[in-house]
Amino acid sequence: MFTSRCSDATVNEWAQRVPAGFIFSVKIPQIITHDKILVDCDDEFELFVDTMDILDDKLGPMIFQFPYFNRSVFRTADEFLARLKAFLPKLPADYKFAIEIRNKSWLTEEFADLLHKHKVALVLVDRPRMPRPEEWLRGFNPITADWTYIRWLGDRKGIEEITKTFNKVVVDRKEDIRSWVDVCYQIKKRGVLIYAYANNHYAGHGPATIEQFRDLWYSSGLPELERGRRMRLQTSLFDDPPTR
Repeated sequence: MFTSRCSDATVNEWAQRVPAGFIFSVKIPQIITHDKILVDCDDEFELFVDTMDILDDKLGPMIFQFPYFNRSVFRTADEFLARLKAFLPKLPADYKFAIEIRNKSWLTEEFADLLHKHKVALVLVDRPRMPRPEEWLRGFNPITADWTYIRWLGDRKGIEEITKTFNKVVVDRKEDIRSWVDVCYQIKKRGVLIYAYANNHYAGHGPATIEQFRDLWYSSGLPELERGRRMRLQTSLFDDPPTR
């Protein structure tokens, strides 16, 4: 997952350096999601999309990752929804967009219905103070497009108190991953394409997390994962910068 604003030359180099079938997931710049929060940011947004368009068929989901908002920013969830309702019609067609929020109480049927109306995916994120894996499939339907996006983020602060060298698993998340295997299977049975990403802060080593997911998937007797088609499992190419 790439996060920074990049030049045309840099993005073109990305496209040239990876093999056919590689899919990039990119994060909308923070000036849009954190600073301007969807207001008066049309120029920045259009420039970003135009730049990412260089990736052509290697461009996958584009993620609006919002920070946790306190009452000094939005007094209620309705205020955020109003902001979102004004912006979503501006999204260009034929791209994949997803939205991640970190205010757990805002995860409502009304919010999901709004995303569904605009064919925007809701990011299912595993991090502190967000729903547990099995909780995502309870209550409202969190699958708001014909694809979905999962992020295994973990506890950044907690794991960096243990280590900042990410060459092995340092937090045992096996049971959490087992729960995600079940969640992914339930989603996959619905014919939904899944993009799933693990960073180092989830368990201490992103690639090992992915391998553990695959091992648990197959040890559960589940069908072969069609690599690159029905489910994409990847590690984040860059860890997320600290969220303000």
